[in-house]
Amino acid sequence: MGVFTYESEFTSEIPPPRLFKAFVLDADNLVPKIAPQAIKHSEILEGDGGPGTIKKITFGEGSQYGYVKHKIDSIDKENYSYSYTLIEGDALGDTLEKISYETKLVASPSGGSIIKSTSHYHTKGNVEIKEEHVKAGKEKASNLFKLIETYLKGHPDAYN
Repeated sequence: MGVFTYESEFTSEIPPPRLFKAFVLDADNLVPKIAPQAIKHSEILEGDGGPGTIKKITFGEGSQYGYVKHKIDSIDKENYSYSYTLIEGDALGDTLEKISYETKLVASPSGGSIIKSTSHYHTKGNVEIKEEHVKAGKEKASNLFKLIETYLKGHPDAYN
């Protein structure tokens, strides 16, 4: 098994506390509402929403995938960090055992956020992950993030 790690960083005008509430803590409710073509619904299969919780995310009609299950590894509400592992679903295909994600929001000098993300792709056998596969996934995540940011800008009283 190989592990391939990719890091990315992008910025937002939204401060970390508000962005974390929408992007992490309430994403299961918010995302299906603002992007039903991407995420149809999310449900907790096991746990209380904290570490160890297993969620099933069913993708919308606009996705090439049907569903994924992920396990929450950690949530730190004070430091705005979140990590989870994709453990099942057609997005893993035949080549991936799991994908672990770590996200941290930090305050930017302008009052917004810097979103730092690290992904660890755990492959089956000696499979190598192609950069374009990772870029495609990051682009979809970035588009979803931009939808959340646009929603927050348009609803200044939400998630305060």
